[in-house]
Amino acid sequence: MLRKLFGRQPKPFITVVSGLPRSGTSMMMKMLDAGGIPPIQDGVRTADDDNPKGYYEYERVKKLPKGDITWLAGAENKSVKVISALLQHLPAGYNYKVLFMRRPIDEVLASQAKMLVRRHEASSADDDKMRQLFADHLQQVAAWTNSQPHVAVIDVDYTRLAQNPMGQLPAINQFLGGTLDVAAMAAVADPTLYRNRSKKVRKLKS
Repeated sequence: MLRKLFGRQPKPFITVVSGLPRSGTSMMMKMLDAGGIPPIQDGVRTADDDNPKGYYEYERVKKLPKGDITWLAGAENKSVKVISALLQHLPAGYNYKVLFMRRPIDEVLASQAKMLVRRHEASSADDDKMRQLFADHLQQVAAWTNSQPHVAVIDVDYTRLAQNPMGQLPAINQFLGGTLDVAAMAAVADPTLYRNRSKKVRKLKS
């Protein structure tokens, strides 16, 4: 009777922000926080020159492959950052809405290289090899998400989000249920943090 009166209630879900490293996941997490979806984070990884506004990470996510999943019971109606390589370890039994950040691979590689330089670390692979590895990985991730009935995905273009957030935020809001404060989310965008732009993007801006 209640279902007839009020309609079927939407199933609760966990909002997951994912993508390659250096693809804008931290910015998306900060936007969701401003918009009304609280993040799951622990503050272990603090802000630095590479992410001056914070990483929004939760260390236990790294233990998903080892079966550390009990924390997911408190993650519904919240957001959590899960790098693309760990998505396949999210267990069935929960519904996930994934915001998958898309950024040109060359920009990802450039951003990673600068981060390694700041940390006095060296890359273990050349750009051509990493470019192919990332491309293959993204195809594998897409195949996995498309095969999971409990996983819904929306692609988010990092370039567009950083430069013109209102171009994508309405669609993101609708995807997540339509209750977000889109104006507050847009205010988070900081184009000055969009560094390591591809030649194509620099040309469009000039």
